[in-house]
Amino acid sequence: MPTTYISETAKSSAASLAVAEELNLPVNGRLRSKMLMGRREWLSLPELGIDMLTAKVDTGAYTSSLNATESKIYEQDGKQMVSFKTTSHHGQVIACEAPLVSRKRIKSSTGIARNRLVIKTMVKLPGGFQWEVFFSLADRSVMKCPLLLGRRALSGYFVVDTQVSHIFGNSIYFSGKSHHHRL
Repeated sequence: MPTTYISETAKSSAASLAVAEELNLPVNGRLRSKMLMGRREWLSLPELGIDMLTAKVDTGAYTSSLNATESKIYEQDGKQMVSFKTTSHHGQVIACEAPLVSRKRIKSSTGIARNRLVIKTMVKLPGGFQWEVFFSLADRSVMKCPLLLGRRALSGYFVVDTQVSHIFGNSIYFSGKSHHHRL
């Protein structure tokens, strides 16, 4: 099982470089202490049962966001939990459950602030790099990407090259077959 890393701002640059080299992941020459990420990346959320999603990397957003509908809060063994539905890359509706971390007022790209539920779950990139990320739950069903990775999730590990996508690999890593269609 691959090593799990927790994204924290205080993580040292040397640790990030060591992780990138260990996993043979791309790094930028001038900023060798950070892994290079494209404007979109394939990833999975294994703890939620989501095998493959495309994520938009957004350095303008502090908090990451995950498409979620039918969110419900409930209590289980004295802990607040949230259940919700999301959609995989294949259009499959997936019922998810996660501990509720907090409720946070978050301003959307349209400038409207809303109260959102926040969860924390593991994110896995092609190549095996994993780390925990906080996600606000929001209906992103009309968005091109059901998942948005914000600055907090990127901090300590990544720099972003906005001219490329899927630096870590394509969907074949998660599914065993490519989802890119050639004409």
